[in-house]
Amino acid sequence: MTIATELPASDPSSTSAGPAAPVAAGGAAAGPITMLNPDFPFSYDHYLAHPDGLGSVPAELLGTEVAVIGAGLSGLVTAYELMKLGLRPVVYEADQIGGRLRTAAFPAAPGVVADLGGMRFPVSGKAFYHYIDLLGLDTQEFPNPLSPATSSTVIELAGKKHYAEKPGDLPPFFREVADAWKAAVNDGARFVEMQDAIRSRDTARIKELWNGLLPLMDEQTFYGFIAASDSFKKAGFAHREAFGQVGFGTGGWDTDFPNSILEILRVVYTDADDQHRLISGGAQRLPEALWRHAPSGMVHWPDGTSLASLHSGSPRGAVGKISRDPDGNLRIRERWGREASYPAVVTTCQSWLLSTRIHTEEALFTAELWTAIERSHYMQSSKTFVMVDRPFWKDIDPDTGNEVLSMTLTDRLNRATYLLDNGPDQPAVILLSYTWNDDALKWLALDADERVELMLHSLEQIYPGVDIASHIVGQPITVSWEADPNFMGAFKANLPGHYRYQQRLFTHFKQDALPESQRGIFLAGDDVSFTAGWAEGAVTTGLNAVWGVVNHLGGSSAPGNPGPGELLGEFGPIPLD
Repeated sequence: MTIATELPASDPSSTSAGPAAPVAAGGAAAGPITMLNPDFPFSYDHYLAHPDGLGSVPAELLGTEVAVIGAGLSGLVTAYELMKLGLRPVVYEADQIGGRLRTAAFPAAPGVVADLGGMRFPVSGKAFYHYIDLLGLDTQEFPNPLSPATSSTVIELAGKKHYAEKPGDLPPFFREVADAWKAAVNDGARFVEMQDAIRSRDTARIKELWNGLLPLMDEQTFYGFIAASDSFKKAGFAHREAFGQVGFGTGGWDTDFPNSILEILRVVYTDADDQHRLISGGAQRLPEALWRHAPSGMVHWPDGTSLASLHSGSPRGAVGKISRDPDGNLRIRERWGREASYPAVVTTCQSWLLSTRIHTEEALFTAELWTAIERSHYMQSSKTFVMVDRPFWKDIDPDTGNEVLSMTLTDRLNRATYLLDNGPDQPAVILLSYTWNDDALKWLALDADERVELMLHSLEQIYPGVDIASHIVGQPITVSWEADPNFMGAFKANLPGHYRYQQRLFTHFKQDALPESQRGIFLAGDDVSFTAGWAEGAVTTGLNAVWGVVNHLGGSSAPGNPGPGELLGEFGPIPLD
């Protein structure tokens, strides 16, 4: 459910990752909205579902070791698919399996958890849900503002509080904001036409629309786009301000206002901002399950083989250096000295780390690619959770008849407060504050207790007389991703003019035009994708890297199932120069 907009809805019943049947170009829309990214509308879910698999490598190379740096979702998808093809992935990890799919348990109640990174996953992410379904993980609807899983929502702006159990409970002002955004994105970015093309998987039409918009939008900020729209000009500044503070889908987006409008369009075209689900037991269960899962019928490896068994239970350590040996192989040196060489390496860490944390030989990448890596713009992100004795927010205030506490969107320090219910009379979780960019930096210097005190003070102004603190049990859990040296930020969000950089990063997996001295090392991870910050991008760039490794080693895609590299030239991101 959206807040400041109720854009044309995608199929609400579509929660599986099964492939949708494509239709011919120009045919009637026949499927749900998927994260078919307009820069490269390749159907990764169909690719994964093909009965012939992803390809093969020459028989003499079966068992060949390939290094994978990073045990987050992208790294483990890469390693898992390489293992299925008969190669031997060697995974390196600086901290813990999961990357930014990190789940923390409250020490006083280990079954009660908080997702510190990725926590809500749009059902349009079909490649992501391929692995959810494969591993048999349970999901539940995420309690976004005004979603069916949220019994009540409070929007508090400029000291005025609005309580709502459904969108129609909000004042007409919010409908006006919704209408202004809907008109802006339709008039300025051909929203309905693009969604129709995505529904029908009409690749040619998607590219026609997107390639026409790119030169017009690349140097436009999100704020510049809405401020220049006729609908928001007519509505006025108050509507633009409220749109930034309340936003659409998941809450306020004004911290994204300086970013490229292309980043936002990719999200709304593909319904990534809507119909979110959480993974029962925590998001980290997915990468952990990939690590342990033993596929049947693998090439080369006997049944019962898993990534965990290939690594004797633990990945290799943190990488300190990547270099090229005289024989052309790539050498990986761990931080504490152990070395090994490989014919191919996939790096799935945040790309900044290749210059700030890992000594990466400069000659491995072109100067233009290094520029793209260095110019990446990462979003800061902060979360603070507390465990409470029960979901007391469902208590009814006898004076108002409303729930005493609601999912809250506010212009105060907290910005967004989410309520996570584990069942009646069970310990529950409050995400007191979820913030981005400048709002996240306000918390950076404070410890967990100081953060909680300020957040409770803000909530007291919205809910006077509600003693939230009396329900808190155990210690708070907090994270600021920009303070973690292995991440340095939550995810990338391109600034205006950065499309060219993203194109270089994304297309690097197809290396036939590169000199031999720069082949064999592949970039993957959500920040390499055009949908940074979404797990779908981590999955799809991992699959790109798998194609790249197979091609580099002399293998090929399965007959009848062309991989991303075969179609990149025809449907990939276009150069702007």
